[in-house]
Amino acid sequence: MKTQFYILLSLKTAHGFVNYGQYFLGDDRQIADELFSQLKSGKDFNLPLHIDLMETVNELPVQIKTIYCSLEDVGANCKLITRELFRLKNLEEIT
Repeated sequence: MKTQFYILLSLKTAHGFVNYGQYFLGDDRQIADELFSQLKSGKDFNLPLHIDLMETVNELPVQIKTIYCSLEDVGANCKLITRELFRLKNLEEIT
């Protein structure tokens, strides 16, 4: 089984967390870790927006890391993730 990494966006509701977006990063742990380490996060663990670095192990999701974000952080992070994925995908096509 091939391990896949992805970023999961979720928000806190009265009934728990609801997932609202995913970015698939591929199968390279180093790239996934480097990208996730660049994301902005808040210091308050009660912030309602979460971003998780996830991996699939035997087709099951496993949470690796979590950051807590403000709405402004999520906006900046989505921009950064999209830019990096665009760059990585275009580099793959060149090589």
